[in-house]
Amino acid sequence: MPNNNPDLSVRNPTEQGLIGRLLLKRELRRLKKRPRHEPFSTKIFGPEVRGVDGKSFFYSFREIFRDHIYEFKANTESPRILDIGSNVGLSLLFFKHRFPNCKLTGFEPDPTIFRIAQHNLDALGLTDVELIQKAAWIEATTLSFQPEGADAGHLTSSGSATGDSFSVNAIDLRSFLNEPIDFLKMDIEGAEVDVLMHCGNELSTVSNLFVEYHSHADQPQRFNDLTGVLTEAGFRYQIHTQFASQRPLCRQELQLGMDLQLNVFAYR
Repeated sequence: MPNNNPDLSVRNPTEQGLIGRLLLKRELRRLKKRPRHEPFSTKIFGPEVRGVDGKSFFYSFREIFRDHIYEFKANTESPRILDIGSNVGLSLLFFKHRFPNCKLTGFEPDPTIFRIAQHNLDALGLTDVELIQKAAWIEATTLSFQPEGADAGHLTSSGSATGDSFSVNAIDLRSFLNEPIDFLKMDIEGAEVDVLMHCGNELSTVSNLFVEYHSHADQPQRFNDLTGVLTEAGFRYQIHTQFASQRPLCRQELQLGMDLQLNVFAYR
């Protein structure tokens, strides 16, 4: 049941009158043109929210609030939502806009980005959102994390870590699947196949799932493993292209070391 109450603290900035939409367009254009990886603030939601990179914020906002990429049909006014890879919190704001009574837990391991996401929740008065400063993984442990300065920070092996990597705590995601989950959103920059394969049969508690698949050019592709897990768990799925080479048989283009990114929507 979507949120139709205009008095709630989170509003969708795209749902305004003409002047409001024009001002929003101008502000988003400003953010997109900002130098990369420089912190900023904006009042597109009313109160001041912050970000770490204007360009990635622009594209995330467009996907989430204009295109409604995380939209799903809930059968209750208080759906249980797990947001794995919350970044600066735009997805969290969207879920609270659509389902103000949802039981929402987000995970963001990068301490700098975690603090910004927490600020954004506080700025909008969202005190009932649980935000955990840990990575989702196949066990509770400590892992190496490679920051990127925007939305592509990722877990990495100790052998491939660079000088600016650091250790983060991780949880076993399977331990959070012991109750009905209305929506599981996962954007964890390459760790998604390992985590979903580990969850296995526990995915039976999940009604709807979104996962962004990342194919790193220097690693074997594992999309068949991902779809196999979803099929085994009883999901149907649809696939949308996020990034791919225009003419892959002639030239393989890369984006942050990846030759393919896909959005996978799984449902029952």
